[in-house]
Amino acid sequence: MDKILLLGNEALARGLYEAGCSVVSSYPGTPSTEITEAAARYPEIYAEWAPNEKVAMETAFGASLAGKRSFCGMKHVGLNVAADPLFTISYTGVNAGMVIAVADDAGMHSSQNEQDSRRYAEAAKLPMLEPSDSAEALAFAKLAYELSERFDTPVLVKMCTRVAHSQSVVTLSGRAEPAQKPYEKNPQKYIMMPGYAKLRHPVVEKRLAALAAYAETAEINRWEKGSSRALGIVTSSTCYQYVREALGDEASILKLGMIWPLPEKLLREFAASVDRLVVVEELDPFLELHLRAMGLAAEGRSLFSGIGELSQNAVAEKLGRPVPAGVKLDAAIPARPPVMCAGCPHRGLFYTLAKKKLTVIGDIGCYTLGAVPPLSAIDSVVCMGASVSGLHGFNKANGGASDANTVAVIGDSTFMHSGMTGLANIAYNDSHSTVIILDNSITGMTGHQQNPTTGYNLKGDPASKVDLEAFCHAVGIRRVRVIDPYDLDECSRVISEELAAPEASVIISRRPCALLKYVKHKAPLIARPDKCKGCKSCMKIGCPAISMAGGTAQIDATLCTGCGVCAQLCKFGALQEG
Repeated sequence: MDKILLLGNEALARGLYEAGCSVVSSYPGTPSTEITEAAARYPEIYAEWAPNEKVAMETAFGASLAGKRSFCGMKHVGLNVAADPLFTISYTGVNAGMVIAVADDAGMHSSQNEQDSRRYAEAAKLPMLEPSDSAEALAFAKLAYELSERFDTPVLVKMCTRVAHSQSVVTLSGRAEPAQKPYEKNPQKYIMMPGYAKLRHPVVEKRLAALAAYAETAEINRWEKGSSRALGIVTSSTCYQYVREALGDEASILKLGMIWPLPEKLLREFAASVDRLVVVEELDPFLELHLRAMGLAAEGRSLFSGIGELSQNAVAEKLGRPVPAGVKLDAAIPARPPVMCAGCPHRGLFYTLAKKKLTVIGDIGCYTLGAVPPLSAIDSVVCMGASVSGLHGFNKANGGASDANTVAVIGDSTFMHSGMTGLANIAYNDSHSTVIILDNSITGMTGHQQNPTTGYNLKGDPASKVDLEAFCHAVGIRRVRVIDPYDLDECSRVISEELAAPEASVIISRRPCALLKYVKHKAPLIARPDKCKGCKSCMKIGCPAISMAGGTAQIDATLCTGCGVCAQLCKFGALQEG
């Protein structure tokens, strides 16, 4: 058997492969994206990007119903989108095994909130496994299918940024694909109308009790005895690694691989074996509160913050152990806030929106960077698709018609995810709102994944392509305009015209992402210091290829894509085509 270094996400995908998973449907979202991308590299697995997480989960359930092992993956906020089928599939159970991976993002490296997905396992009455490294990610994926079919349940596997995006050694095995299970018609199991659903609830409760009994002796709930009984740690996931590094074998550790349902008897025995019981966990005091509800004197939140990530140093410090001395840098490191790339097609549009002093209801995507200086062109960002619905509510609250000062911006992938229904609502309820779809021909924020508007599927094969103009017309929007965001005059004129129109409208700002490999750029612009007046008008767009040195504008030829947006701002001809 081969040993190899794999990311946690890649290892989980390998576990899907080895377990005989046949169908994978997901929506990309950091830090979960690579699971599905890695699974797609195995020809035995059918893998796809779905328009959103709800569709992905329903697709995976359909595959399970047909008798094939299935999977869907998402980040923590994506599980909110998929919560509707999640809670009901808990009632129906499965046919073939079904595994759901959710990746939490403590520290909000690429997310709009810090959400603890363990709450979903408890609320939906589903088992949840939580690996602490790549080897466990592989092993737990395989175990999840065994548990899914043994207990007739979907199984959640919770990843986190550190486990998903760190590498460790895994041992590879061959694929063992079980025979397809026959589908048998069973209305009482699979049709969740009230009369049948009432019969399924007791089944769910009985299953949860059986899972709790399994957890008591499950090997993935591991008791590691320390050199002293003075301190006992209950932990899981990446926090286990922090505890091990900070404390070595000094403390006894109960490392939970299944964090729901909890092994109550095992927890009580562990607590009785130590003098001090401490829970080390990130975000919510999930384990701590359950231990306290059991009457155990557990510490946790009094020591560790529920905000952001923990670390081995934080664990050592809070438990009174030596903290390794760091190295202080003599020079201050300048801040490097994220910015839109040089040549980003969204830059010219956001410059125009800011110049017009419009209220902009924003959405989730790399274009959210339009909110930061110097553009500062976005007023609100909530969740996927909220810009379109939010704009409708904003304008209705202002008397039912647009005040010619408010627009929504949403990316092409996000529009397909959850903006379509908001646009249908605008048309249906006669909202005089202007929606701008930022069509950069890709799902940019999560690393250039395909979506239903690109014409290609996950594996890069040609696929059906949604015609955004036709779609907007189909839901009842009569005014649909397409603009080039590199043309500032056109952007300004069309936005003014559509805001003045007495009906709903859509503007499609269309130009592919500057980082796409097939995009051919013009030669870098040339800065003419003899013509530059040092007015800094070109700096207003915040392009990383432009800087000031010696009082004049400079162009970094290694970054400049020749888009020409900055040249349109220069009244003195100091920025010219190369």
